[in-house]
Amino acid sequence: MNTRMRRAAVAVAAGAMAVSLAACGSAKEAGDGPKDSAAAGDAIKIGLLLPENQTARYEKFDKPLIEKKIADLTGGKAEVVYANAKQDATTQNSQVETMITNKVNALIIDAVDAKAIAGSVKKAKDAGIPVVAYDRLAEGPIDAYTSFDNEEVGKVQGKALLEALGDKAKDGQIVMMNGSVTDPNAALFKKGAHSVLDGKVNIGKEYDTKEWKPENANTNMAGALSALGKDKVVGVYSANDGMAGGIITALKAAGLSPLPPVTGQDAELAGVQRIVSGEQFMSVYKPYAPEAAAAAEMAVALAKGEKIDGIINQKVDSPTSKGVPSVLIPVVSLTKDNIKDTVVKDGVYTVEEICADKYAAACATLGLK
Repeated sequence: MNTRMRRAAVAVAAGAMAVSLAACGSAKEAGDGPKDSAAAGDAIKIGLLLPENQTARYEKFDKPLIEKKIADLTGGKAEVVYANAKQDATTQNSQVETMITNKVNALIIDAVDAKAIAGSVKKAKDAGIPVVAYDRLAEGPIDAYTSFDNEEVGKVQGKALLEALGDKAKDGQIVMMNGSVTDPNAALFKKGAHSVLDGKVNIGKEYDTKEWKPENANTNMAGALSALGKDKVVGVYSANDGMAGGIITALKAAGLSPLPPVTGQDAELAGVQRIVSGEQFMSVYKPYAPEAAAAAEMAVALAKGEKIDGIINQKVDSPTSKGVPSVLIPVVSLTKDNIKDTVVKDGVYTVEEICADKYAAACATLGLK
């Protein structure tokens, strides 16, 4: 996978990072990081904390991409200390304590719970360790942030669902399956989706899905079908691909055929295959390479006490911090029509991976070969 990741990093970063990278933020002056950072040169230690392993992206994409970029930036001299919280906020707080004890020079944190991590972020800050919030806007005194335009993600999903419904948008009810309330991104996805869908569809049921788990989405969907009547559900807004899988299982179990359009996010392999087969209408392709690159670049610079002005493209506000230097990456609506021009072209998956076994015939129909 390393060779394809390298191609993805180059190809995607070239396009996505071209989005007006106007230097407009503040940065850390030399000497603001851990006291031994400057002396360490490239031999720095970066802590990487990811939130869970239920979603395929973290272990398959984010982790190796960040590790590779840090290695490239430091001539292979930096050490990346990795831990995954497996969706447990208490565990993640303990992991931060361990990183502080291990005297990392900077931390990249994708928070399980954006509020619960704030105290640990402050402890790191007090220890002279700069913190880059990754993918989710952690609370507390973070030094930098990178993610996607998360409200736009919801808008893209909502627009795709309206496109799929066409003239039938108000013929029945849709179900909204939002993400976890502990993830600030989920609120932004929901806000963006509602801005597009409200007034144009009838929302029969709406759920905030605990821990983003597919099994919880499956249970919620079964309940919605029971409450609304399976023949009344014309579409499902699913905030990500993992939940879409659970939702589609519930739709099949209820005997719906054809399946109503279901949205998604993350371009997981299983989600892309469901798009190929017609079970899922779309996903949101988030090019992880430029997001990972931005996190690595900011963390390495901050660890060395260098400025990050030339890396950021805007500032964002969290509930606890104003004007956080940030890099936001644009997203793409992924449907059966552009699989070849997105995830295949960028080297995320090969056609062979997508079109394995039972998906071969559907791929052939789409011209994926």
